Amino acid sequence: MKVLSLRCTHGHGFEGWFGSEDDYRSQCDRGLVECPLCGSGDVSRLPSAPRLNLSPSRGVEVVASAPTPEQQSVEALWLRAVHHVMAQTEDVGERFADEARRIHYGETAERGIRGQASAEQTQALREEGIEVHALPVPKALKGTLQ
Repeated sequence: MKVLSLRCTHGHGFEGWFGSEDDYRSQCDRGLVECPLCGSGDVSRLPSAPRLNLSPSRGVEVVASAPTPEQQSVEALWLRAVHHVMAQTEDVGERFADEARRIHYGETAERGIRGQASAEQTQALREEGIEVHALPVPKALKGTLQ
């Protein structure tokens, strides 16, 4: 088992466990590796070297930098906001654009909804005067038991 240090383009660091280097590359190529915090699939491997204890001498151990308190605070606020939105809205999935229009035009009861919409659908909704906000939700947070 290989434990790799990974980082997404938003600077979130995390570990990934893979059977081999080829397994890591294969999963990346298939889009299966994503940041557990923001869901970004643009992930890179951080440089690391295996440490072998072949002699009693101790070298300098390099430790990856920990997130700053500010980063931790922002991440915690973001996670709380995502949890709040998920708790207060109904997931309508792929029907998001249609359901948003029905609510906007008074065809169904007004309520908070969330779901998926293409960039074109989102633009069309905005042109119709329907307020839409993108909120990336990591797959790890969708349908969790917590």
